[in-house]
Amino acid sequence: MVKKSAFAGSGKTVAKLQEKKQQEQAAAEKKHQPMLRALVWYKEEHYLPLLSIFDDKELLPPTYNDWLTRAEDKKSEVEAMGDQVIKVFIDPETFPAWCEKKNLPKDANARSQLAIEVAQAQSFNM
Repeated sequence: MVKKSAFAGSGKTVAKLQEKKQQEQAAAEKKHQPMLRALVWYKEEHYLPLLSIFDDKELLPPTYNDWLTRAEDKKSEVEAMGDQVIKVFIDPETFPAWCEKKNLPKDANARSQLAIEVAQAQSFNM
């Protein structure tokens, strides 16, 4: 009788497990339906005035260039997932009035909510 090594066939098992994992990843990628993603965006001339009115300015980088680098990275990440990005520009004149009308603090949640509303309104008009 020939004894089989305890590791006999382990290469095939590993290959099968890797193949199964790749198939699961491919299936997950196929399930991902591209979406329209709204990202808050700022113009350089609005950045510092907006920081002065945001309730949570400590969450944002102190300079426009630092913020832009971070925002562009996020945009690239979203697009790499297959989603489309819509930039929603927030300005220091209309944002405070919008927050007041909605009875919201001037913070990240309000900025995100505004971006979503603008994106939804634009998608209905397309």
